[in-house]
Amino acid sequence: MTADALRITPEAVRLGCTAESKADAIDQCGRLLLELGAVEPGYLPAMHEREKSVPTYIGEGVAIPHGTDAARALVRRTALAVIQFPGGVDWDGNDVRVAIGIAADGGEHMSVLSALATTLSIPEQAQALRAATDVDTVISLLDPSGNDQTTDDPVKEPR
Repeated sequence: MTADALRITPEAVRLGCTAESKADAIDQCGRLLLELGAVEPGYLPAMHEREKSVPTYIGEGVAIPHGTDAARALVRRTALAVIQFPGGVDWDGNDVRVAIGIAADGGEHMSVLSALATTLSIPEQAQALRAATDVDTVISLLDPSGNDQTTDDPVKEPR
């Protein structure tokens, strides 16, 4: 997988959001992927179908909602949609603070999931993601080209 597979643009990050439920959080991720031009409209219901069959909570306060295998045909391009919920969302008994919507075609899907799991398996990085107050921090934590930056960098201006 190239570094571009996880390239995150500032438009793909939403901080300080709220969601009334897991379904609302998934809807927000799906709408952002749609807004980014990464998916066709039919991808959104497929994200809910995936959640019913295979829960997407991965630990450390993070969930990675994405569509079913069949819905990959509705992916226009690989993209991530990162939405932070500082107040938390009940995700089947788990407290989710960050939902990362994933759109990836068959060739990149597993690589994207693997790269995210690797990044988020570091508790300090997951904590920094949950607590991020600016878009640049989120991008540096999730974009492989920015992983050499530390969370001790000077505070950057919010976008």
